[in-house]
Amino acid sequence: MSDTTPPAHRPVPDLGRVGLWTSAFDFLPVAQLRDTAAELDALGYGALWWGETVGRETFTQALLLLESSPRIPVATGIANLWARDAVATNGAARTLLDAHPGRFLLGLGVSHGPLVEGLRPGGNVYDKPLTLMRNYLDGLDASLYFAAGGELPRPPRVLAALGPRMLELSRDRAEGAHTYLVTPEHTALARETLGADRYLAVEQAVVFTTDRETALRRAREHMKPYLGLPNYRNNWLRLGFAEDDFADGGSERLVDALVAWGDEAALRARVDSQHAAGADHVCVQVLGESMVDLTMDDWRDLAPVLLEA
Repeated sequence: MSDTTPPAHRPVPDLGRVGLWTSAFDFLPVAQLRDTAAELDALGYGALWWGETVGRETFTQALLLLESSPRIPVATGIANLWARDAVATNGAARTLLDAHPGRFLLGLGVSHGPLVEGLRPGGNVYDKPLTLMRNYLDGLDASLYFAAGGELPRPPRVLAALGPRMLELSRDRAEGAHTYLVTPEHTALARETLGADRYLAVEQAVVFTTDRETALRRAREHMKPYLGLPNYRNNWLRLGFAEDDFADGGSERLVDALVAWGDEAALRARVDSQHAAGADHVCVQVLGESMVDLTMDDWRDLAPVLLEA
């Protein structure tokens, strides 16, 4: 059944103070993915986040993770609007909530022009992302759902948002926002736009090393695909960076602003700065040499300091 109760009435799962964001899940065989989820749950992380491009279908991945762990919530970061229509998203999200109450957060995003038009066959044309998101939310709220008697509530949701208008839509039509590759300064601006009663989940990339060369290499490898995407470039320009900062893999000024590096204390300090700026939850992305790397040792070593109250 359709459900248009205002977003403020939808409690967000308890994601804790710090979670993990990783692309590595897509590169693991299912058996290893299950074992990894179980260990991360045991380590105490607050939530697991991942993206959706050309890897596993995101709701299938969510179910694999949820059924492999007894406690930890999961959040799509993001479920790509171009991957399925609103009715399918509504049905999948409500099914996950029915199977694992209080452990799923729906993160929705419009993706990026080069990914939508270049990686998704079918002649897609990426245009007017704000209008697309608004129309998609209308579709979600109007979708029928008859499974389980149709009585399940609308799933809690956050929107991938960087610019002021998408943040405003996150405030008005969702529980809040999920931001990615942002500085604490952006987090403060996002909090101001969202207001005090909306949820803000901030991704923070880190390199767990005290070696400057290693930190720069890993950070630039991570940032490479994002430097050419207009949504990110425009956001960084709004924050005071210049076109010169996007050349040669990113200036050191840009890299240091977006990717924290150092020992446990340095990484904890950046996480703390995101919270101080207004984040409710920080999903830490620990970078290896490439997106394929499973940084399990780093996750184990960082858990005590990142999860300390």
